[in-house]
Amino acid sequence: MKVLVINAGSSSLKFTLFSMEGAEEKVIANGLVERVGTDKPNLVFKRADGFKLEEMPKVVNHSDALRAICEKLVDPEVGVLKSLSEVTAIGHRVLHGGEKITKPVLVDQNVKDIIRECFPLGPLHNPANLMGIEACEEIFQNVPNVAVFDTEFHQTMPPEAYLYAIPYDYYTKHGIRKYGFHGTSHNFVTNATAEFMGKKKEDTTIITCHLGNGCSMAAVKNGKVIDTTMGLTPLEGLMMGTRSGDMDPAAVLRLVQLGSTAEEVDTLLNKKSGLYAVAGINSGDMRDIENAAANGNERAQLALKMFIRRIVKYIGSYYVLVGGADALVFTGGIGEHSTRTRKAILDAISCLGIKVDDAKNADCSKGIISTDDSKFMAIVMPTNEELMIARNTANVLAASK
Repeated sequence: MKVLVINAGSSSLKFTLFSMEGAEEKVIANGLVERVGTDKPNLVFKRADGFKLEEMPKVVNHSDALRAICEKLVDPEVGVLKSLSEVTAIGHRVLHGGEKITKPVLVDQNVKDIIRECFPLGPLHNPANLMGIEACEEIFQNVPNVAVFDTEFHQTMPPEAYLYAIPYDYYTKHGIRKYGFHGTSHNFVTNATAEFMGKKKEDTTIITCHLGNGCSMAAVKNGKVIDTTMGLTPLEGLMMGTRSGDMDPAAVLRLVQLGSTAEEVDTLLNKKSGLYAVAGINSGDMRDIENAAANGNERAQLALKMFIRRIVKYIGSYYVLVGGADALVFTGGIGEHSTRTRKAILDAISCLGIKVDDAKNADCSKGIISTDDSKFMAIVMPTNEELMIARNTANVLAASK
């Protein structure tokens, strides 16, 4: 079975082609078309053997981008398929399914209608996700499409976790509640951590920290999410690369009173805040900020302190919520690669009985980074959202037969 995984953004189309034969889970090719709809689109195509090419195809929309990818997949010289008919199914990352879709599903008209209904909840992502699905339906006729939702893994949260303390009608009539995101990543990492620890998923209680340009955490008790940091949108929760995270809603109202429109405030909080805003170095990339801080930049040092402090606050509350964790798990670009950030977090929560092993932490891409005498473990676990989508797609397809 060959599964094509598609992640459609507003101006990009990412793909990964997997071979899912039996126990085999192997990437055959991956890449993306970026800057879709501009005068300088760029296609990146990579094979598993290390071959890579880049070119600028004529791309106006997502259908054009998918066609450009497909041409490379079956190209006699550089491709990996003899025919597109070798693709058994297509899995799509979709941001929001509201409360109507709580698990991966075969795409039909009803599913597309629900994705469209959720446009107001995911205005930057859902329209692009639907365009990706419709492009695949156009080009891969009669090939099943499966939608895997970013909100799905968090649907086990109880009402006391996902409701906001506002009039109840806003929830029942308009769906205003916490949904949580990065669910595919948290789900993959939960499964991988349970396997790493030699436990069943349902016997595993962990706190997962997905730290990248976007950051979120989840309290996972006996394999199920009971709370997560992101909310109605991915803006709530932790301080991120360009997102503000938690703040007083009155501060948002004050920004409007000072003359900003709702659209301007949305842009400010999502794209011009977070590490980018505080560090003041024209970058929200943790690598740049850590380097600036190490060179004495006080704003960058402040940004790091704020970033760590907010993560630590959530770890403390989640540790209590789950009744004591088996492990604290780091994943995502920062979580997997920033030795300094992991150490700062673990040093700050030493009162919980956990201590960083500096030697392990300094050279760890996967595994335990806490000392043997720690009360619970700190683990680095690489995420693989594309593989999780491929697995879900294969499972949905098998269940439909």
